[in-house]
Amino acid sequence: MEVLERIRKWLVAEGVGFREVHHEPTRTSEESAAARGEELRVGGKALLIKVDETFRLFVLSADRKLDSGAIKRHFGARKTRFATPEELMTATGLVPGSVPPFGAPILAFQLYTDPSVFENTRIAFNAGSLTDSVILQIDDYRRLAQPVIFQFAAA
Repeated sequence: MEVLERIRKWLVAEGVGFREVHHEPTRTSEESAAARGEELRVGGKALLIKVDETFRLFVLSADRKLDSGAIKRHFGARKTRFATPEELMTATGLVPGSVPPFGAPILAFQLYTDPSVFENTRIAFNAGSLTDSVILQIDDYRRLAQPVIFQFAAA
C-alpha cells in the first residue's frame, strides 16, 4: 500500500480529482479494465524496460502492443528487454501488473508515454497493487507525470 498511499498524497497535494477502485486481484489489462468498469484503451500499461544498460518506464494505452524497435531507434539502442519479475521487485518493490504510470516522485525512472494514452479523456491504472486502481483525467496525468512523449506502440 506504500505506493498507493504516495500516489494519493501526491494527487491530493496537487489538487487533482481522482477515483479509486478496490477490486479482486487482476493480472492482465483486460481483467483490470473489467474490474474498473472502463474500456481497455483507457488503461495505462506501465512497463519497466531495460534499454541497453538503463531501466526506463514506458506507458502505453492498454489496448496497444509495444514496438520495441521504435524504442531502440529512439535511443539508438542495441537491445531492449522487459525487467524480470525479480528485477522489478528489487527496483520498485512491485509485482508485474501493479506498476503505476509515474516516474518521479513515485518511481525513480525516466518516464516515456506513447501518444495513444492521450487519445483518451482519462487514464486508469493499477496503483501499486493488483487490487487497487486509480482513474484520473488525462490532462492532470500529463501535467503531473511530465513524460517524454514519443510513439512506441505498434500501429
